[in-house]
Amino acid sequence: MLFFFIHLGASLSLGSLGDQILPAVVLSLFVLIGNPLIVLAIMGALGYRKRTGFLAGLTVAQISEFSLIFMAMGLALGHVTEDALGLVTLVGLVTIAVSVYMITWSHRLYQLFEPYLGIFERRTPYRENDNETVSMAKHDFVVFGLGRYGSRIGIRLKELGFRPLGVDFDPEAVAAWRRLGLDAEYGDATDPDFLAHLNLEQVRAVVSAVPRERGALTEADPQLALLHGLTSSGYQGKIFLSVQTMAETEDLINRGASVILHPFDDAADYAVKQLTTA
Repeated sequence: MLFFFIHLGASLSLGSLGDQILPAVVLSLFVLIGNPLIVLAIMGALGYRKRTGFLAGLTVAQISEFSLIFMAMGLALGHVTEDALGLVTLVGLVTIAVSVYMITWSHRLYQLFEPYLGIFERRTPYRENDNETVSMAKHDFVVFGLGRYGSRIGIRLKELGFRPLGVDFDPEAVAAWRRLGLDAEYGDATDPDFLAHLNLEQVRAVVSAVPRERGALTEADPQLALLHGLTSSGYQGKIFLSVQTMAETEDLINRGASVILHPFDDAADYAVKQLTTA
């Protein structure tokens, strides 16, 4: 693949690209806008929520490198001209570059376009409704993020006699949680529609064990999105958020978090306690 692109770039005539700018802009706009809209319409017809369709659509807002491979093969066989190859190359460069930022800022883009996406969603989106949905009134805690840390929290709560409910965007994580004998639902912590759907009146606390990347908090951060979604839905209980660094603690407390969990620091403190008391 590496040598193919080196050969393609060396054999491409840059002088012919200037005449392809206008067609490349038109086709790039079609790919960047048309592809997501097509996917959004199809997923809406299949019964998915508009948010799911929108985020899935952004992932196809580019042409792949295989387009260049097919065009290069066509050029070698004499089926297409060098101008056509240059056009596809320009479209590929533009769409691949722009789609990276569209995916990076996908949650912010959804917030911007959400009021106009209702036409792509069925009146009752049923596809993501879980047949094993359980009553929220029977649970004491809700744990978002069913990885190793979230699973340990759920197991410990169950051992103490509580009934935790797990929520995760990964179907396999939900299935693994259920195999532990715990109730779980499929859902996204960053989806405000899902959070508004939950009945949290009888829940003592919401715990987020959703992993996040290191760095400054942004509006698209899962912890911050969950915090905003819970407060917007009128939730009055305690909110426990897990972070990796101490620098994030004060910011999240100021934004409304009740308690900040530090998995690595807490584990280290427990290990030191065990070592010094042995």
